[in-house]
Amino acid sequence: MYQTTDFKKGLKIELESKLYIIVETTHVNPGKGSAFVKTRLRNMETGQVIERTFKAGVEKVGKPDFEDKEVEYMYGDQEGFNFMDQGNYETIHLTFDQVGDYRYYLQEGIKLQVLYYNGKPISIELPNFVELTVTQTDPGLKGDTSAGGKKKAIMDTGLQINVPLFIKEGERLLIDTRTGEFVERVKK
Repeated sequence: MYQTTDFKKGLKIELESKLYIIVETTHVNPGKGSAFVKTRLRNMETGQVIERTFKAGVEKVGKPDFEDKEVEYMYGDQEGFNFMDQGNYETIHLTFDQVGDYRYYLQEGIKLQVLYYNGKPISIELPNFVELTVTQTDPGLKGDTSAGGKKKAIMDTGLQINVPLFIKEGERLLIDTRTGEFVERVKK
């Protein structure tokens, strides 16, 4: 069991027989009354975000029965996405709902984690950074870096991001999967 003192961003908890991840947590100690912990929780299966308040030091939540398995992305089809378990080489199929917007970071051969809850796969956890190629953007402007301007770029996976004005089509970029933002150009 987890106590409210264990709460931190990214902690996976079990609440009402469902798996949640803590998105945000704030400890509040009012002048009058007992302290409490305000949290925002995201359901790992449905993606729904809820707000929940717990009495500090009193309420407890369950430790979930989950497991991470390393997999390699193989391909997508009409029903979803197919991964190969690196431990036993079995194919794992996840639906569009289970993968969600993470699909924009999937490239053939990328290694990532699949989260299993109560023995069945429910979602994926990407590496922090991926390399993607720019397939479409406005022409680059040389020397216009002082203003820090941005323009839209479409990557080879369909992801749309804002990039600096000097980025051209065909360049490989390092993208932060946690924020969806451009980090740097990848040197060849």
